[in-house]
Amino acid sequence: MDRDYNISVAMATFNGEKYIKEQLDSILVQLNKNDEVIISDDGSTDNTVSIINSYNDSRIKLINGTHNGIKKNFENAINNCNGKYIFLSDQDDIWEPNKINKVLETFNKYHCSCVIHDCVVFNSDNNEIIYNSFFSFRKSKKGIIKNIIKNSYIGCCMAINSNIKDKILPIPNDIYMHDQWIGLICEKNNGSIFINDKLIRYRRHNNTVTNLKHNSILKMIKYRICLIKRIIGD
Repeated sequence: MDRDYNISVAMATFNGEKYIKEQLDSILVQLNKNDEVIISDDGSTDNTVSIINSYNDSRIKLINGTHNGIKKNFENAINNCNGKYIFLSDQDDIWEPNKINKVLETFNKYHCSCVIHDCVVFNSDNNEIIYNSFFSFRKSKKGIIKNIIKNSYIGCCMAINSNIKDKILPIPNDIYMHDQWIGLICEKNNGSIFINDKLIRYRRHNNTVTNLKHNSILKMIKYRICLIKRIIGD
């Protein structure tokens, strides 16, 4: 797609040496020369940083994380992005070749704050499909109340308009995850669009930071109360 603006990819890394090259390769091939990949590394002790530096690609900008966990690591990456649209990225998935173009087409059509797409969830150990559609598994759709009760927002499938940065940052410390917060703030401000295209292969493995299981009932209630207070107060 021809465009007169730049985009950013915000990636948070920590000890991701096993899969980060495959992920970066799938991203870089889709970027223009003036786009950027902002990688906030939270103190990796493996070869993650060496692999990133081996690219010697001016589009990759490696910055030091805050060492305060994944929420603040993503906040740091997003805060340093300069593109018109910001694509969130984990360190271990695989982007489909048409991901960026399809998401940008959606932004251009709907002029929304967030685009979220479907994905295939697979087991990295044996490449077997766990869920052929994350949306179907999670019954994903927009709606603030719906997504407070049962979250549909998954960061690795999201992109946001940069004009929403001031509203989503800083990410509150007392909420569960950054992606739900970002999605809900976008819904309040010019909306989110869900598209059914499966634009990444979402990798599940033993070291995955997030999981698809529920917390305890008490924790779920606590996080939702905090989230509601934050959303109302935004």
